[in-house]
Amino acid sequence: QVQLVESGGGLVQPGGSLRLSCEDSGLTFSAYGMSWYRQAPGKERELVATISMTGSTNYDDSVKGRFTISRDNTKNTVYLQMNSLEPEGTAMYYCNARRGSRNFWGQGTQVTVSS
Repeated sequence: QVQLVESGGGLVQPGGSLRLSCEDSGLTFSAYGMSWYRQAPGKERELVATISMTGSTNYDDSVKGRFTISRDNTKNTVYLQMNSLEPEGTAMYYCNARRGSRNFWGQGTQVTVSS
C-alpha cells in the first residue's frame, strides 16, 4: 500500500521560512517524479514545484527564488524549503508522486502565513 506522508506545516510570520517533508512508503521512490502542490481556500490546486527522477527541478513563477525542492532517495523523502513566505502562501500543501499513469497523493499539510 502506497503512503505519502507530509509534515512540517504550521503557522509562520510573513518573511519566515518552513521546510516541508514528504516521506513515501510502498513506492520505488527513485523511479517517480515528485511534486508539491498547494490549494488555498476557494481556489484550485496548483503546482508549486517538481523534481524529476534525475533531480532536475521546475518551479511556478510565483515561488522561483524563494522555494527549493529536493529529494533524498535514501530516505524516500522529498522536501520543500520555503523562504520569504508571503500571506498568499497560505494553503494546504500536498505531495504528489507520478510515473506514467500512476499518480499518488499525500493527505496534505497546512501552511498558514500570518502575523
